[in-house]
Amino acid sequence: MIGYYNYTVVLTYVSLASSVFGMTQAIHGRFKTAILCLAISGLCDMFDGKIARTKKDRTEDEKAFGIQIDSLCDVVCFGAFPALICYLLGVRGPLGIAIIILYCVNSVIRLAYFNVMEARNAQVTESGEKYYQGLPITSMAIVLPLVFMIQFFVPDWAFRVCLHLALLIVGILFVGRFKLKKPNNATLAALVAVVGAAVLIMIIFTNYRINFHAGWPWFCRRW
Repeated sequence: MIGYYNYTVVLTYVSLASSVFGMTQAIHGRFKTAILCLAISGLCDMFDGKIARTKKDRTEDEKAFGIQIDSLCDVVCFGAFPALICYLLGVRGPLGIAIIILYCVNSVIRLAYFNVMEARNAQVTESGEKYYQGLPITSMAIVLPLVFMIQFFVPDWAFRVCLHLALLIVGILFVGRFKLKKPNNATLAALVAVVGAAVLIMIIFTNYRINFHAGWPWFCRRW
């Protein structure tokens, strides 16, 4: 079979599988499970590169394949998946659809640009420090669980406004021309703890459910 099969890409595939499963849950209104799947995908993405670099004898083709497969999976996990969740939660209408499209287009632009820069090893400072150009696409796995918790404190309409703003701001920051230092292990651990706490609180307390109405397609109304 075509492709490269070793342990360096397993975590990337786990991330993709989690997001695809999360999509099926979001469609059925099981947002607790969907957000949990998004957080798991983000967790996998944080460490897949570190695991890949433990294999010292990778060929150049294997390295290039790893970069491409990571970005392709990220399109689904942190581009399409969060956009689907936000749409189902109420990011609708002309403005909402425009924001979703902008978010998805910018996510693809960001990943393509990252691939070009990574191939040139251009995202390293003179001192050898690695950095991101713009906001990493994985950040949506942190932002969305935190935004989802806002529903505890605000009415539904305000929660939907927050979802609109989160997609719009994060989508714009994807293509922003600014440098962001890559997090070290301590920062990654802190981010995992914050998102883990947010997901745990969400699972225990949230009762958010999707509101079906007559304006939805027939296949949604059936559920």
